[in-house]
Amino acid sequence: MLIWAIIATIVSVITVSIFIAYRRQVKNTCRHLAFMKKNKTNLRLRSGLPFRELYELSDNVNELLDNSDELRHKAEHNEQNLKDAITNISHDIRTPLTSLDGFFQLLKNADSEEERTQCVDVIQNRINNLKYMLEELFTYTKLQNEDYKLQTEPIDIVRCVSSTLVSFYNEFQEKGIEVQVDFTDEEIVVDCNAEGLQRIVQNVLKNVIDHGSKTVEMTLKQENERVIFSCSNKVDNPDSIDISQIFTRFYKSDPARTHSSTGLGLAIAKGLAERMNGDMTAEVQGEWFKVEIRFKKFEIY
Repeated sequence: MLIWAIIATIVSVITVSIFIAYRRQVKNTCRHLAFMKKNKTNLRLRSGLPFRELYELSDNVNELLDNSDELRHKAEHNEQNLKDAITNISHDIRTPLTSLDGFFQLLKNADSEEERTQCVDVIQNRINNLKYMLEELFTYTKLQNEDYKLQTEPIDIVRCVSSTLVSFYNEFQEKGIEVQVDFTDEEIVVDCNAEGLQRIVQNVLKNVIDHGSKTVEMTLKQENERVIFSCSNKVDNPDSIDISQIFTRFYKSDPARTHSSTGLGLAIAKGLAERMNGDMTAEVQGEWFKVEIRFKKFEIY
């Protein structure tokens, strides 16, 4: 009987000790969680007892903390992006608005019909720039909606790209940019949205007008089942282009932001291409900046 009493006593002591240790561990865990709740810290839970369930509990809580930190960092990053976006938009819109105000004052005080005509032309140009900026912002916003879809249909991509290029003829002439074109003569059909495809080409060409110099080379061809439109233009400062940011919203290689654009053109072009099951890439080769847009050829049976 004495032996059993001793054994029972030892078991009781061990059980009480384990219980006390568990309580101490729970209190420490609660204290650590309370500290982490009030402070930004990389502190993580550790189990002071060699029990599998406590290790599992610590690992699961630490995983939740890691996920929470990741979400917080993303939220902070998105908040900073939003602030930057608002700053960029404010700058881009304020510039033509300030110019409009100045030319309206000149128009009011103009002494001749020639001066008034010049002021009206400039004012109309600034209004068009504002309309373009707002349309870019509206389109970019729509592309951020995952449910936004484009209605597609079989389109002759050669005809669509060619007609869009012709509409930029005067702007290339005024900028002194030589245009070299190598388009296939055959009809190539792709499953696209006509307005979306036209918008892609317009944004690429406008980027050439704003940032290109001397020469632009364009090709449109078919390789196996892919249709490829490429546009390469010479640039004065190729080292200033951060190719990793080319399709990032509001990115401009011109730090002075001297061009009347939102920095959304290529981001929108890439977004539209992807919504039509295509893709778009960019690279810098020496003094040339090149974008390439690819679609799958539509087979007509």
